[in-house]
Amino acid sequence: MKNSNIKNSISALILLFTIVGFAQDKSSNIVSLDVFYSKIKSQKNPQIIDARGAEEFALNHINGAVNFNLQSENYAKSVAALDKSKPVFIYSIGAGRSVALEKELLKNGFKEAYSLEGGIANWIGNGKPFYANSKSKLSLAEYNKIIADNNSVLVDIGSKYCGACKKVKPVLETIKAQYGENLKIVEIDLEENPQVIADLKSIKVFPTLILYQKGKIVFKKEGLGDLKKDIDGAFN
Repeated sequence: MKNSNIKNSISALILLFTIVGFAQDKSSNIVSLDVFYSKIKSQKNPQIIDARGAEEFALNHINGAVNFNLQSENYAKSVAALDKSKPVFIYSIGAGRSVALEKELLKNGFKEAYSLEGGIANWIGNGKPFYANSKSKLSLAEYNKIIADNNSVLVDIGSKYCGACKKVKPVLETIKAQYGENLKIVEIDLEENPQVIADLKSIKVFPTLILYQKGKIVFKKEGLGDLKKDIDGAFN
């Protein structure tokens, strides 16, 4: 009986440590935009890392950022150029690549590392300063005119590099086929229209979908969800 109790206790401890270890492995320093921004502003020369691909970085990025991720050929050289005693601020399209890099840096002696919740969408989508290699094709005034001139408008805001955003496209085609001219669909991507996304000052993640009817927002969805069902509900 005693041996059985000991075995049960050991099993319980192993399970507990496994759960704790799993939880710690899953944890990361994902912080809100306000925290991320204020911490950056508190540094004289902040170490900002864009963990997206080189092509994405060339199109737009946070001012002062350097570009590399775990898959970069120059990874070791890029890490060596950083100061381990100072915080690093990392972002990507969402939080995948930034969290992976953040965890690796912390594991290898960096004092502080933070990932931006919502990534570049959150930063640009709330009007924080950024670099873009071209002007937006659509202005905020033109955006507002589209909303005013059409009874029903569905706006899809995202990026061609965003995996979740790609899943929206076939759903939009289905919606377009069903509602035709009764619903104006506007697709706004970060690569061609960063400034209008910044001017909206209300985008936290990609994709974000907004349905307007008679100039008023009926719903705003962060992520795909059941978009078709929500559109049908708004029209019925």
